[in-house]
Amino acid sequence: MTFGLRRDVLRPHETPRDDRVTYVELFFDLVFVFALTQLGAYLYEHQTPLGALEGATLLCALWWAWVSTTWVTNWLDPVRLPVRAVVIVLAFIAYVMSVSIAEAYGDRAWAFAIAYVVLQVGRTGFLVWAMARHDGPAARDFAHVFAWASAGAVLWIVGALLPISLQLPLWMAAVALELLGSALGYPMPGRGRVSISAWDVSGPHIAERTALFVLIALGEGLLVTGFAFVATESSVEAVVAIGTALVAAAACWWIYFDHGERIGSDVIEASESPGRLARTAYTWVHLAVVGGIVMLGVGDKEVLAHPHEQSLPAVVTVLGGPLLFLVGTLLFRRVLERRWARAQLGGLLVLAVVAAFTPLIDPLTTGVLAAAVLVLTAAGETVERVRRGRPRGG
Repeated sequence: MTFGLRRDVLRPHETPRDDRVTYVELFFDLVFVFALTQLGAYLYEHQTPLGALEGATLLCALWWAWVSTTWVTNWLDPVRLPVRAVVIVLAFIAYVMSVSIAEAYGDRAWAFAIAYVVLQVGRTGFLVWAMARHDGPAARDFAHVFAWASAGAVLWIVGALLPISLQLPLWMAAVALELLGSALGYPMPGRGRVSISAWDVSGPHIAERTALFVLIALGEGLLVTGFAFVATESSVEAVVAIGTALVAAAACWWIYFDHGERIGSDVIEASESPGRLARTAYTWVHLAVVGGIVMLGVGDKEVLAHPHEQSLPAVVTVLGGPLLFLVGTLLFRRVLERRWARAQLGGLLVLAVVAAFTPLIDPLTTGVLAAAVLVLTAAGETVERVRRGRPRGG
């Protein structure tokens, strides 16, 4: 008997459904609102070098789980009942991951690891099964991905069973293995490697899905900061801090959506290797963009809690978010347009100057200056776009 799902559930090409983001995909995204909230809380409570490594590993895992599912729904049609059911099941598994984040390096390490493994291996296995009869070459490609995900699964499970001193290195190795597989094309002995550049992906779909995730991350930051403000005694410092957080979030929205988001789908559609370009611009580079937004929320909470108590962790969290976000958007524009965005370069330079003066100022002032840098970068982004005669986004 031939292996594979009899029913063709591939996304239809040259139809209105080809590029459309479906509601079940948005339902899947809702789980990650809670996941990012938990991750931000973890980073805030563990402002140490070790906590940063732990948080970065969790961020990579969450992002990889989300973006890999986005690639699946780029190939398969979520309107089809089997695909819709799988996406809902994946949302449930992702929710298990989310509720385990607070104790991911403690009592719930096994829950986080098992959920992650089931999500990654199960999703890829379903993709191979669904494509086997209808797109043989793509099914063979994802069989390579399945093998690499299975190898990484061993590291996740074994790490969860070991003490923390060994758990983190094994989980970091698991993340590195998945990133390495993507970079190398998931090579297999005797079977070569995957030609990702030949993948025919929908640029508009991937661009819109990722843009929506950026919005989710920005909304999560405002949600967490809002709750922190409600729990804080009213004061001038608290009002300035919450206002600064809103201004910074709006500036990040402007920097991302005024021009960069719009050109993504167009460039991918016109590319001779859309799969490779989409992987670089949206799978890899956007990890820095989302990480910066998560860190931005952590910095906002730090300013609200300790507006006048400057420290190295405060400087790292308050300036780290804007810095990482600008690095991500700078690389994003570089990949898409093959040029360095001057506004982002200028913003990074000014942030470096602000960092040099942090021993003389408090976290509140640092946050205000960081938000001002983001606003100036957004203004510079728009001026540059108008001068070049490029269409606006948003």
